[in-house]
Amino acid sequence: MQVLSRFSGASLAPLTAVVLLGITTASAQPRLDVPYVPTPQEVVDRMLQLGKVKAGQFHLDLGSGDGRIAVTSAAKHGARSLGVDLNPVRIEEARANAKKAGVSDRATFELKNLFETDIGKADIVTMYLLPSVNIELRPKILRDMWPGTRIVSHAFDMGDWTPDHRESVIGRTVYMWIVPARVEGRWTIEGSRNFTVTIQQKYQEISGSADIDGKSIPLRDASLRGAEIGFAIDIDGMPYRFQGIVNGDQIGGRRNEWRAARAK
Repeated sequence: MQVLSRFSGASLAPLTAVVLLGITTASAQPRLDVPYVPTPQEVVDRMLQLGKVKAGQFHLDLGSGDGRIAVTSAAKHGARSLGVDLNPVRIEEARANAKKAGVSDRATFELKNLFETDIGKADIVTMYLLPSVNIELRPKILRDMWPGTRIVSHAFDMGDWTPDHRESVIGRTVYMWIVPARVEGRWTIEGSRNFTVTIQQKYQEISGSADIDGKSIPLRDASLRGAEIGFAIDIDGMPYRFQGIVNGDQIGGRRNEWRAARAK
């Protein structure tokens, strides 16, 4: 079963709409199974605020419905927005709404399966899908998106990936995640002291230990927010705080006080 549309934007006129879930016959007529539910504009506005959308950024709306999130992002924030949906009726409606708002050059829409969409270039992703779809999409987000990218979802979470922020907006739940860098494994630290650190990771939650002079010392207050990593180590009875930016297989320490490379 293909997931094609989401419950988010809807027509401003009253209508009975649906989410497109598959193509059934040789004539390619859509099978419409799930009720289509609009995202209130108050929720749209807050989702984009949580995503910290800025002018010129690339915003991707998965399952874009009537396009109201992408159109709002382009019109109010100056973003370049792309909405993806598999319901051709919703795509045409979204394009019409973008034209009406005067942002057809910045809010565009494609008839495409969200799982086949290149999400890696987006600065922010918004979505209003289904719980099972969010979970199925989660590995793609973690694999393809840059650390620090913000993911904002209306109504549904992503399983055991704890959101970085969660709040209620006019009775609707909105979730926000920041894509974490991949830091699990052994790292060689170079600075005033050279040693290795082994990190365990579950999404943005990290823990681990340092191997210093043959002693295993636990990391304290370890944190990971996008590409920003931090942890404390007690060395010779003195606490040291390490903060840096992850860049692939390298970590640059704050003020160049230290650096790290992934151990081979």
